[in-house]
Amino acid sequence: MDAGPIPSSYLFVLQEFRQLNILSHPLSLSELLFRHYLPLEGGNDEKSAIVDYLLSNPEQSCWVLDGYEEFSSKLTRQEVQTELMDPEQPLPVADLISGLLNRRLLPGCTVVVTCRARDVMDFEGISDKVGQLQGWEYHEIKEYVDNFFQIKGHSATKAIGVQATDLLLSSRHLLAMSSLPALCNICCICLEHLLLKGEDQRGTQIPEETGSGRRRKAREKQEKGVQIAEGGRGEEGSIGESYAQSRDQGGGRTWGEDTMMDGTNGRGQIPSTLTQVYLTILGAFLNRDPNTRGCPDEPKTTPQSFVCELSQLAWKGLEESKILFMEEDISQDVLEFSVRTGLLAQVELRREDGILVNFYRFIHLTIQEFLAALRIMTSTDVSDMQLKKRFSLRTRWTTKSDQRTVFTDSLHLYVCGLASPHCTAALVQLARTSGGTGGQSWVQKRQTLVLKLLKNLCHSNTLTGPKILDLCHCVQESQDNQLAKQVVGTRPTLELRNITLLPNDIDALAFVVNSVGDNGIGLDFRACSMELECLDVLPSCQFIHYLSFRSRKYGDKFAKKLSSILPKFTTLKKLEFCGASLTTTGAASLASTLQNCPNITEINLSDNNLKDGGIKHIADIFTKPSRLVLVRLGRNNSSLEAVDYLIGKMSSCFNIQHLNADGKKELTVTFFQNSDLNRHITKSEPTISLLNQTWSKPKMQKVAKSLARCPALSVLDMSGGHLDVETLRTLTDFLPKFNVTKKIIVNDSLSSVESLMILTALLYKCPAVVELHIRLQSPFQVSILFPGGKEKPANETSKVLCCCCLLPTHLDRVWRSLGASSDLTLLDLSNNSLGNKGLKKVLDILPRLSNIQEVNVSNNGIGMEGVVMLAGALSSHDNLTQIHISHGDRDQVILKFGPDKRDDKMQLKMFRINNSSLMPSDTNRICGRLVLCRSHFELDVSHSITSTAGALMLVRCLTVSQRVTSVEIAPQIESFIHFASVKTEQASCRLTRCNLNGEHLERLLEILQQGPHLSDLEYEPQTHPVFFLIHLSSNRLEDEGVKCFLDSLQKLKITSYVNLSNNGLSQQGLLDVASTLCMCNSVSGVEVSVRESSLERDYLVRLAEIVSTCPSLTKLDIEERWIRSEEAVSLVCRCLGLSSNIHTIRVHNNTLHLSLMKSTEITSVSLVDCAVEGYQLASMTSIISSLSGHVISDTAAQTMTQMCPRLKSLKWSAAAGLQLVTALQLCVSLEGLCLDSLQLNAESSVCLGQALRNINSIRSLKLNKIDTVMGPSKANGLLDLLAAMEGLTRMEDIELDSWRMADRGIEQLTRLLPMWTELRKISLSKNLISDQSGEKLLEALKSCSHLEELHLTSIGTSELCAVAASLAHCPLIQDVGLGWNNCGDEVAVELARVIPLCQKLNRIDRESLTGVFLEGKGPWLEPYARSGSAVTGCGETKSPSVRPQRIFEGKRLNFSSTKCVLYCWTVCKRRGKKNIPVHQNHKGGKPKLPSQCLK
Repeated sequence: MDAGPIPSSYLFVLQEFRQLNILSHPLSLSELLFRHYLPLEGGNDEKSAIVDYLLSNPEQSCWVLDGYEEFSSKLTRQEVQTELMDPEQPLPVADLISGLLNRRLLPGCTVVVTCRARDVMDFEGISDKVGQLQGWEYHEIKEYVDNFFQIKGHSATKAIGVQATDLLLSSRHLLAMSSLPALCNICCICLEHLLLKGEDQRGTQIPEETGSGRRRKAREKQEKGVQIAEGGRGEEGSIGESYAQSRDQGGGRTWGEDTMMDGTNGRGQIPSTLTQVYLTILGAFLNRDPNTRGCPDEPKTTPQSFVCELSQLAWKGLEESKILFMEEDISQDVLEFSVRTGLLAQVELRREDGILVNFYRFIHLTIQEFLAALRIMTSTDVSDMQLKKRFSLRTRWTTKSDQRTVFTDSLHLYVCGLASPHCTAALVQLARTSGGTGGQSWVQKRQTLVLKLLKNLCHSNTLTGPKILDLCHCVQESQDNQLAKQVVGTRPTLELRNITLLPNDIDALAFVVNSVGDNGIGLDFRACSMELECLDVLPSCQFIHYLSFRSRKYGDKFAKKLSSILPKFTTLKKLEFCGASLTTTGAASLASTLQNCPNITEINLSDNNLKDGGIKHIADIFTKPSRLVLVRLGRNNSSLEAVDYLIGKMSSCFNIQHLNADGKKELTVTFFQNSDLNRHITKSEPTISLLNQTWSKPKMQKVAKSLARCPALSVLDMSGGHLDVETLRTLTDFLPKFNVTKKIIVNDSLSSVESLMILTALLYKCPAVVELHIRLQSPFQVSILFPGGKEKPANETSKVLCCCCLLPTHLDRVWRSLGASSDLTLLDLSNNSLGNKGLKKVLDILPRLSNIQEVNVSNNGIGMEGVVMLAGALSSHDNLTQIHISHGDRDQVILKFGPDKRDDKMQLKMFRINNSSLMPSDTNRICGRLVLCRSHFELDVSHSITSTAGALMLVRCLTVSQRVTSVEIAPQIESFIHFASVKTEQASCRLTRCNLNGEHLERLLEILQQGPHLSDLEYEPQTHPVFFLIHLSSNRLEDEGVKCFLDSLQKLKITSYVNLSNNGLSQQGLLDVASTLCMCNSVSGVEVSVRESSLERDYLVRLAEIVSTCPSLTKLDIEERWIRSEEAVSLVCRCLGLSSNIHTIRVHNNTLHLSLMKSTEITSVSLVDCAVEGYQLASMTSIISSLSGHVISDTAAQTMTQMCPRLKSLKWSAAAGLQLVTALQLCVSLEGLCLDSLQLNAESSVCLGQALRNINSIRSLKLNKIDTVMGPSKANGLLDLLAAMEGLTRMEDIELDSWRMADRGIEQLTRLLPMWTELRKISLSKNLISDQSGEKLLEALKSCSHLEELHLTSIGTSELCAVAASLAHCPLIQDVGLGWNNCGDEVAVELARVIPLCQKLNRIDRESLTGVFLEGKGPWLEPYARSGSAVTGCGETKSPSVRPQRIFEGKRLNFSSTKCVLYCWTVCKRRGKKNIPVHQNHKGGKPKLPSQCLK
């Protein structure tokens, strides 16, 4: 870049940092000037005159400090101070230089420092200007090459010169190197060698005087011509850095005599990598020594040994950061050879004593680095660790922490290039010449190590853009395609950001990118500097699907150049040219070429300066690229005119899906894909978002006209742009002309009430508007909905108005703006400030809204006065059916309307006020208004009654209106009052959790005595609001309150029952209640339940004596821990002795259950799981009738044999003995027999069969798992047992699980089934039922018309279609078990067919994964799930309050196959299910639904 003019000076002082490195002693400024730069022969007067002039006129001097990267010392940065340094004071050289830079020495003089670009950071804050020394341009290179070859000379030389110029200018890597004068000279020497070698091979003779002689003279002249560059560090500093940034890849195959030649035309073959180029250069220089060419009479000298020593010298200098060598560092013959060939150049430096000394350096730093790389690859002296230390990628980003180095950091590139197989032969030859142990195997091992290091870098995911680019150079040098694939394999996009790119960089990218193949890759050149020449190389990168250019440096010229190459990227899908300096001109260039890119899908031209004209150019090609999906045009200094142009395009460009214009930020156009357009499906309408626009009336008119011409739009969003009244009116005038199907959004655009009035008028001015949502407080929201935008389907005439931030004074204007809009269905006025006054205005307008369905006035500060008004409105408005009021987290007031059914006496209304704190006076006022309602209605005050006084106020309704049917009150829980439409003869009152003691109880009794006829009076605090449960706790009446209430029973008109549960009765209080009830003639029945009240035994006996004389006692339950074992037997005997009215008596665990019935004998005595031993039953021999859950020993069995004749139910465990089985023959009254898991031998099996023949009263027989110890005669024994069942004609329940019955057993059973006409349950699980015997079984089951349960789990066959079909003959079937039979879809299909015929079916058990199940909870459905099984339930309505069509509501259906889905879906539809959620459960993969299922 141009750093500006340098001030004119009379005195220039040039100091080289390489010279300053030698000065170790402190010096004054004059000593530095005269001893080491300008030695004068004159005296001190002359020196003083010069110094005085410098000090007096510092601005007339210019100090040039050259080669900062070679400076071994560190400069100190000093703050600017007024105190100047003494120029005569001896100081270290670094301090002298720092003084000049910090203006403490010769303030005002000009100081010019040359350095590498990466070292500029050291001068940050000190330098006034920073400039960059540019390399040679194309024409300068050509001029130099022409002069080198003396084109105007001899014809032969002229021919060589022309070839050389053509070769150099056509070779990208040679051309890049030639931008530096020193390297251009080296390239010319290389070309001269190649071309002359080619001429010699073809036999072309060049006269010596015009050939070698003239060439030698020309070479000396050229070397002299570049001597200034060499002596002045032409190969280093910023120039060297410039090369480092511009080097290209290329190379030769070998060095010395073995150069690659084109034998057909005699032209030299340019190597393909930079490393091979340097091999060729090395060969060219070696060939310059006459001794290497030799003569016929002289032995030819081989240069390999010289190269070995030079490579060792180069490596040593690299390790020691040294580029200058003394004579003693080099052997004499090598020194002479190197100077003779030009590989080393001589440099004169002055020592501290003033004597000039010769130093030697390589002709260019890159030559030294290349020779060092040769040393690494050919010498065993360099260890692997040293190689790894030197092997790292270079970044082009510079930081203050970067370590300064004199070298160009090209070593790793040459190492990678030498790892290529093309260089192996040359390396092996050099390795053998060095005299070490290295040979071909060692060289190949070193090459393998380098490739391994490269491979690790290829897999790294932490590389920055510059390092990725450097990695591409390394991979290109290695010529390894596999490494190239690994670079792009983990990087879908190569992000090369914020670096300067040259053509050779693009060439390196091409080598790597082209290995990706058809997978494609992206290139991101964000913030990169790129010359136009790079674009000439860019098309060599194939398979590019994404290109990104983001930099202000990219302008119209760049875009024009890019346009010329874009069609060459046949796979390009996405182009980004954003954050640049593109204008209308550049947009036109890109637009003209983008229409020729058939695969382009996304274009991003945002953040440029396209303005309206550029956007129009891009819009004109919208229909050309057939696969276009997205175009971004935001932040381009465009106006609303460009947006209007795009809207106009939508009327002719039907592939536009969405237009989003967000102020001056975003402008995006989304397109339908071709697949969407070609498919025979209904595509969604386009949408337009015009956000944050600056509107005016003329702009709105223009845009609205374009919108009116658009085809059907789904959504139009105009949020964020302020709309004044006139602009809004203009919009609403055009709105009927818009073809919008869903909604128009105008959020954050309106804030005035006047705007609300204009919008409200749309409900009758624009028939297409069905809903209007307006919120005039932050966040401001306005939505205008059309029929397609409603969430729930509604009638075409239904309309909704939602407003916010209204005051009562605004409502009159709202009503006027509505006009004659009587088809309004929903009015949402929530979140306003209406208060009670506003609510009154809303209620006054209701008669005008004939189609209204809901009014929402929530969060409006409505007080109790408003609640009372609402109660009155429920009474006065016939179509007002429900009012919901809640004061929870947010106030809710909702009015719901239904059809006018003033003549319908069964119409139910509801007034619900929840989560409020109603005072007794409030309750009184509300009830006073509600009793005026003549319809059947319900008052719900759940969670609103907080005191007992308030509860009593509600109970008072019983005395206020004779239409009250029930009062259910639970303070702070659920409370209801039900009113009938006419007078009722009976009413019920339910109070729970009320502290009814003292005066409250007296007040309650007073109210109840005044009320109408009561049918049900309950005091039950812990009862679920749905179920009527019986408890005796927690009502706090205690003994005195309960006694007071019982004393008032005679005064109350009760026809049903009283529940006084859970009222904290003491033991004495319980006895008193029992005594009182015995003397109360009006009580027809008493049920007493005592649980865990620590009732002592004496009180229990006393209670038993009292209840035994109570004629109204029907049930007594007592649960105490001590009722166990012998105490249980004793208690049963005592109870039986006290009362002759006991119908059944049962002890289960520690609870006594007693039921009484007048004039009846005892029918059942049960001792269940209460730890009774067999010997303890001796006292009950004459009365025992049921035992269950007890283990009977042999001794107990002898006792039990005496009881068996009186047994009516016997449940047995596995350890019964032969005596008891024999005694069963005497149990002629036995109705239930359970012998599950009974261990029978042959003798006991015969006895059991005989017992079954003698007992004809058995209704329930359970003989599961009884075949375990019957031995070889098991089959015959089972058949005998079945034969013994022929006389059991009253059978209702039979279970024969795990008998393992075969065909003979099943056939025997089929003969019995027709005789069991009352059979309700049969279980044959885990038996062996074949297809033949199964058919007979099913035929027999058809006669069982009362069958309710059928269990055929694990019966060994999956052919159960016939079983499913037979269920059609069992209309009462409720439970079917078919699990673990591997049933397929055909069984499920058959089940689906018969389910509608089985109206009581509530459970089908099939194994998991192959069946269907329905799960849920409800009073009409009782499903269950077993381990490893799934359950199907098709329950029937058991509660009158549940409609049959709700049978599947809220449930989930699981299907294993598509047939199950289809058929069970059909069944559910038949049963009234509307919305059926489907869940697939299939381990083998997700089944695909057939088309009929999807329909």
